[in-house]
Amino acid sequence: MTGSQKPAIAGSGADFSYYGGAESFSEGRSPRRTVIPSKQLKDDGKAPFGPPQDPSDFLWLMTEEPHRSRRMAILKAHPEVTKLMGHEPITKYIVLGVVFLQVTIAILLRHYSPLSPLFILCAYVIGGTANHNLFLAIHEITHNLAFKGIFANKALAVFANLPIGIPYSAAFKRYHIEHHKHQGEDGVDTDLPTRLELLCLNNVLGKVFFATFQILFYALRPTFVRAQTLTSWHYFNIFAQVVFDYFLVNTFGIRPLIYLIASSFFAGSLHPLAGHFIAEHYVWDGLEQETYSYYGPLNILAYNVGYHNEHHDFPSVPWTRLPALRALAPEFYDNIPSHPSWPMVIVNFIRDKEVGIFARVKRLDKAARDAAARHAEESKSDQSED
Repeated sequence: MTGSQKPAIAGSGADFSYYGGAESFSEGRSPRRTVIPSKQLKDDGKAPFGPPQDPSDFLWLMTEEPHRSRRMAILKAHPEVTKLMGHEPITKYIVLGVVFLQVTIAILLRHYSPLSPLFILCAYVIGGTANHNLFLAIHEITHNLAFKGIFANKALAVFANLPIGIPYSAAFKRYHIEHHKHQGEDGVDTDLPTRLELLCLNNVLGKVFFATFQILFYALRPTFVRAQTLTSWHYFNIFAQVVFDYFLVNTFGIRPLIYLIASSFFAGSLHPLAGHFIAEHYVWDGLEQETYSYYGPLNILAYNVGYHNEHHDFPSVPWTRLPALRALAPEFYDNIPSHPSWPMVIVNFIRDKEVGIFARVKRLDKAARDAAARHAEESKSDQSED
């Protein structure tokens, strides 16, 4: 009898197949949050993919991060993917336009109180969207995808940083490259929550706090987990930002700078675009999948960062060509669960007991993995001798 066959037992509604009783997994559980882009014949679109994760700890895996192996498989199946790599000239013009927009609005609002409805509305709707766009412009530039040269890319990142109000582009570059090279490695990938965050924020109120102040966690956590040695670009980033902020305040008063910093706060808080921070690498629906894409319309405002599996597989493919990458290799991407909505990711993260600070994949760093492997090999050798 195969797993899909059921014995004919009169008057019995029970399932005695190999997977009989699996319906109990879904009792009292939230509905599935992710979707499979390519409809699967055996997928009802509702049932979770596996049992819920233990909320007392992170999901520790011994496997390598998934992107290197998929990259090699795609390169073998579609060697023409290399033609999609390279810089995107349009990026610098978008950065120039958004920086001009933000500085103009900041100056125009200098006569309004920061507590006025107009000021707050502009800071959330326009400023939050624009500065989030600049966050992701810096992310794109970090991969040297705006110019052919490294110097020009770094300089553009410093320029894109100006309306954000606080210097961070130089520090972000190193942390983000480590996130790609060492995804999930404890103590190396600073995108991962710490044990302290797990202990303090693993409840509804804690998750509300985390989602509201995400930008502060991403800004401050790296300093405590893995401090950087400052380089000349760090100092230039700081110098350029201080000069810009001083000129703005000295010429137009403090309110334009308040607008820019408020815009940055809203951009990384309870903002529709900020859902991608949680959507990208939190574990959902009983899966051991650690990277999720989103293919919805908000990508237009966010440099297609929703194509996140595609981006991690090929960081040298610019934002304008990520849809083409997915279209080139649908057999690799259309069967991977993805998020249908960034705003709902925030809502579901807060209210769903099956996802929280704990829902991240972690790995030991390379030295610890090697030591564990040696210990396992030695134990195996000792057992064989006995």
